Amino acid sequence: MTRNTQPEPCTPEPVTFELNGNVVSQWVSPATTLLDILRDAGRITSARAGCRIGRCGACTLLLNGQAVPGCLVMAWQLSGCRVETVEGLTEDPDFIRVKEALATESALQCGYCTPGIAVSLVSGLRQHRCGDAVDLEEAVAGNLCRCTGYGGLKRAVDALKETSSET
Repeated sequence: MTRNTQPEPCTPEPVTFELNGNVVSQWVSPATTLLDILRDAGRITSARAGCRIGRCGACTLLLNGQAVPGCLVMAWQLSGCRVETVEGLTEDPDFIRVKEALATESALQCGYCTPGIAVSLVSGLRQHRCGDAVDLEEAVAGNLCRCTGYGGLKRAVDALKETSSET
């Protein structure tokens, strides 16, 4: 009889990834989500737990440049990856444009969804600049605003589209 040499499913494993330009190394259960890693010990507060099934956008962040829900990224997927959150984007020109458009168009209400929306828009702007035909409305389609700030968000997206077509 052959003995199973596979690790137990919840045996902690090391994970190393880049978070906002800094290397993070820690031992986590493979069943831990990126959202949980970020929220533990208050490391990152912008990625927020909403639905925990990838449908609300509150935990949206950039993983290797792509907008993804942090609640669906498992620890075992992170090794060698680059993760960016709002905290790491504060000096980014695309983020500054997004932040200004959201503020100017009053697209902010309670603020719970705002970081995920901002990250989604940054991702959309970056993809558009790389030649991909990205519709910014599509970029934020997975982000829910429970305060119904969609009127302001639509105006902010339109303003971003106007300034993107000028560059």
